[in-house]
Amino acid sequence: MEYKIPYGKGEQVVSLSEEHVSQVLLPPVTDKPQTVAKLMEEALAHPIGTPTLDQMVKPGEKVVLLVSDITRAWARFDLFLPILVARLNQIGVPDADISIIIATGKHRLNSAAEKEEIIGSELFHRIKVYDHNPATEACVYLGTTKRGTPVWINKQVAAADKVILTGGLSPHIYAGFGGGRKSVLPGIAGAESINHNHNLALTDEIGGGVNPDTSIMRHFGNRLSEDMCDVASFLNPCFMVNAIMDAEGNFFKIMAGHWYEAWLQGTKEVMKLQGVPLKEKSDVVIVSGGGYPRDISLYQGMKCYAPGAAALKEGGILIAVLRCQDMTEPPAFFESFRYTDLKRMELDVRADFTVPFYVAFYMCCLARHFTIILVTEPENFANARKTGATPAATLQDAWKLAEAKLKEQGKTDYTINIMPYGGDTLPVLAEKE
Repeated sequence: MEYKIPYGKGEQVVSLSEEHVSQVLLPPVTDKPQTVAKLMEEALAHPIGTPTLDQMVKPGEKVVLLVSDITRAWARFDLFLPILVARLNQIGVPDADISIIIATGKHRLNSAAEKEEIIGSELFHRIKVYDHNPATEACVYLGTTKRGTPVWINKQVAAADKVILTGGLSPHIYAGFGGGRKSVLPGIAGAESINHNHNLALTDEIGGGVNPDTSIMRHFGNRLSEDMCDVASFLNPCFMVNAIMDAEGNFFKIMAGHWYEAWLQGTKEVMKLQGVPLKEKSDVVIVSGGGYPRDISLYQGMKCYAPGAAALKEGGILIAVLRCQDMTEPPAFFESFRYTDLKRMELDVRADFTVPFYVAFYMCCLARHFTIILVTEPENFANARKTGATPAATLQDAWKLAEAKLKEQGKTDYTINIMPYGGDTLPVLAEKE
């Protein structure tokens, strides 16, 4: 049978024996999206774990809104933030008592144009907007978590009467899920706090690589995520508004209320949106990012790697179908593949953890556990090899390479899972009774 897999603005096709295909995993079908106005009205009227906003915030109080940087503009702050500010105005909090801080973490500063894009033109010209500075002198020390993370928090945020978190809630490669507490750490935390926390994504022993418990879809038992919550509890924001978006960029849900309880309920909503029951882990997984623009670069496209690996047996074959017309963007990510010694790479990640650096390291670790075949453009082949992958120009070519590997492994009764929209599909393996 022929199977068609999204690739750039087109598709790749492969012929497979149906008897070997265990499952084609597709994102769940969801209800028709509602308007952001309706979702916000519902969320603010019925917050989770807190009284309504008018009972939480009083006139005369200084309110800080934490907003994600340009890398999270997909959460469409420009559409839901004006509704939140309008509600604060109705409560009696004027624009002059509201400030917006872009929770950059250790990311670069945002330009004025980017700030305007994030929050929308009207709010940009009404409300004071600042970038977070992670330098120690711009932060105040609030204590230390039980995992030893020093809690350095933006002084301006710590001095506010009320702090409201806003963001997008989606799966996250090592924090389990984004959103919620991530607005505090890494969002408005000091560099020392961020480094200590993010190193929890690695094993305690040097050379152990990625900590398997700090993984996508996992919060409980994920020490990095739990430590983020501990850091956020020192600040104890009064309210949270997080958007959950579907694969088309429409609003699926808006979660509002307590910074932890509403967020935790939101993680369950994400699983309703993207979670798919997995019959069994397979010997081969064919996974795509879902085509353009999700596979415009390897950095974007690799978001399908973790879901793909979740559906794959240890030592299996991962065939990633990613066109990657901008293969090496951003440079901070692709330059990380300069290492030939994985232990040296790990030491440097530990010394100065950044998300692009970690993602590159994660991919290198993945190539140690699985055979990675990357279907991409021929001009990307040399760069594909730097990541530990074997390149192929077509999915049919990739399958021939996989067949040869299976034969080498002595596997004739092999299984295949297919994930055409891997970036929007979260395989959930049913627990055995």
